[in-house]
Amino acid sequence: MSEKKQNNYDSPDVAKLQAVEIDHKTTIYIAKGADPEEAKKRYLYRINPKTIILS
Repeated sequence: MSEKKQNNYDSPDVAKLQAVEIDHKTTIYIAKGADPEEAKKRYLYRINPKTIILS
């Protein structure tokens, strides 16, 4: 009988990322140098596409 292959995932290095706080419970990590406001808008739109986000 064949053995199952284990999935090995490498975690990203958080030191190379910057944290963006969405709300008091949610924090996302993006590449350093990326626009935090744009990342926040994209995240919120992905969660609820019907929401209109005004800048």
